[in-house]
Amino acid sequence: MKEQKAFPGNGGEHYVPYEERTGEESVVYFTRDLSKEGLRRIFERVGANMEGRVGIKLHTGEQNGPNIIPRPWVEELIQKDIPQASIVETNTYYEGDRYTTEQHRKTLEVNGWTFCPVDIMDEDGTVFLPVKGGKWFTEMSMGKNILNYDSLLVLTHFKGHQVGGFGGSNKNIGIGCADGRVGKAMIHTTPGSDDMWDIQKEEFMERMTESAKAVVDHFGEHITFVNVLRNMSVSCDCEGTAAMPVVTPNIGIVASLDILAADQASVDLVYALNPCDHSDLVERMETRHGLRQLTYMKELGMGNDRYRLIDIDHEDALISPKEAVKDVKPFAKEQ
Repeated sequence: MKEQKAFPGNGGEHYVPYEERTGEESVVYFTRDLSKEGLRRIFERVGANMEGRVGIKLHTGEQNGPNIIPRPWVEELIQKDIPQASIVETNTYYEGDRYTTEQHRKTLEVNGWTFCPVDIMDEDGTVFLPVKGGKWFTEMSMGKNILNYDSLLVLTHFKGHQVGGFGGSNKNIGIGCADGRVGKAMIHTTPGSDDMWDIQKEEFMERMTESAKAVVDHFGEHITFVNVLRNMSVSCDCEGTAAMPVVTPNIGIVASLDILAADQASVDLVYALNPCDHSDLVERMETRHGLRQLTYMKELGMGNDRYRLIDIDHEDALISPKEAVKDVKPFAKEQ
């Protein structure tokens, strides 16, 4: 838990165009099919490394939250493709519907996550996982039950976030696997501060990313990433029914074995929308300096920010983000 002296980087408000990036390319799969069938088809492309006991890190949401990944999608994926899997979560740092395990279990029931085991990983304690090459931490406190899993599917509802700018795979595991009392405090709060949210902008992005790196390193080759770009409020799912109304068009689903490529492609798809369609979400990313998540993942060697986008809807054609979003429709609530 000992912290090292460090200074945050910068540039988290600056979007780096693809042509300015360097390095190797990873593979990112893409489908426009926002359905349980679409989720199963894209998971098939990245799920071969899911072996042994599988955890699914999913944001299960506050009570009656309107924007989370639809429960029937996840139920079908588990029943037909990974029947022995468990959803994994941790308790929250803030007081609310998921602050204690008892409250969390009630919220899971309200939201319908009752069709498979749900493991609240910090229910019975915590464990420190090493952070290799970090500048803020040498280790991060996680829910100890993370040690019970051989593989991790990071199934993420991509959206905005009030502190992180956006919530992708990095946020899902960086915050979502850290335990509710120690780990999340290490990321959010300067020791001794009266403001539990005093760490923000680039420093917050870096701390969260180092926590995510601990998870990625722990699972090694047995972790995969699926981001669902649907109902993308500028608010995180932790805001539940208080989330800001969605105005950004639904885009599709991306999947990769590379966490950085998955999140970078998701951000690129949002930026590829017409400015009138992406302005709210882009503003949220940039004003919170959230794009530092991407550059810091690259600095930590967590993946590549260059990738080949494979359109699984059209015989695995290689496409650009602009081509992927050219036919998106204005957002409309599902009936």
